[in-house]
Amino acid sequence: MITNNIFLRRNLILLFSIIFFISGCSNKPNIDLCDGDIIFQTSKSKQSEALELATHSKITHMGIIFLKNNESIVLEAVQPVKLTKLNDWIKRGDGGKYTVKRLTNADSLLTPAILNDMRTYGLSFLGKNYDKFFEWTDDRMYCSELVYKIYKHSLNIEIGSLQRLQDFDLSDPIVKQLMQERYGNNFPYDEIVISPISMFNSGLLKTIYSNQ
Repeated sequence: MITNNIFLRRNLILLFSIIFFISGCSNKPNIDLCDGDIIFQTSKSKQSEALELATHSKITHMGIIFLKNNESIVLEAVQPVKLTKLNDWIKRGDGGKYTVKRLTNADSLLTPAILNDMRTYGLSFLGKNYDKFFEWTDDRMYCSELVYKIYKHSLNIEIGSLQRLQDFDLSDPIVKQLMQERYGNNFPYDEIVISPISMFNSGLLKTIYSNQ
């Protein structure tokens, strides 16, 4: 029964990715969005302030864009991993500010076959819990981890640089309090992480639109 359920789930994800999405680009006011574009914003979540302080950046949340019937949908790791309409995603951010970036050589690399693989792989995480502990596993996901792993899996491209938790600025009291609440006295200093700002600053991406 368990094996049959897993097989059925995998086939539903594949069918969903084929029927639900149409590859291509979507024309929006002043923006030309395409499958695989990466979108960044400043989150208004509880942990955003601590993340800003630890990374010295306002970029605290991100997702990957896919198109459904010419409408832009954001696949994002929140609680849980889910699909969000672009306008709803933008409204959740601080001041409605956001930036869209694209792989510099997307025209040659993001073929229909690759995009289908990215969708299928990304959608396999739907419903996964948000990873507030920032662990480098597939059991739970945080926002930058999800997008990083999609590109790594489908294109073997590493967008941004992996770091350790100890590489961030953990000195601010707000950051210390959050870390204490989550880890107690067992802080995983050596845990591998990828931050939104590291991906934002990647030389592999070019800016398509920004109002930040």
